[in-house]
Amino acid sequence: MTDPRTRLHAALADNAVQLRSLTAQRDEIVAASQDSNADDEHDPEGATIAFERQQVAALVEQLERSRADIERALAQWETGSYGRCECCGEPIGVARLDARPTARTCIGCASRR
Repeated sequence: MTDPRTRLHAALADNAVQLRSLTAQRDEIVAASQDSNADDEHDPEGATIAFERQQVAALVEQLERSRADIERALAQWETGSYGRCECCGEPIGVARLDARPTARTCIGCASRR
């Protein structure tokens, strides 16, 4: 298993790459829609453009939430509280942290939710 801090930094870098790519894709969709008929309701392509724009926007939001989770985990690493369950205070299992380095709860507390 790689050091969790190293994995978190790698995940943060990967997140930044994906976010730049999706932001560029969103900007391209917005620019393309500005050059086309703005009447989505009557334009046969309008619904597709609106759907693509919303889909990319949802992915950007998901990446932003993921980034916040990674940054929170890194902050916990710095304070020494990384790997502690936010519900019960017990250590989060190594296997869970290996699978999900940003986990906030242990398996027991997560399964009770």
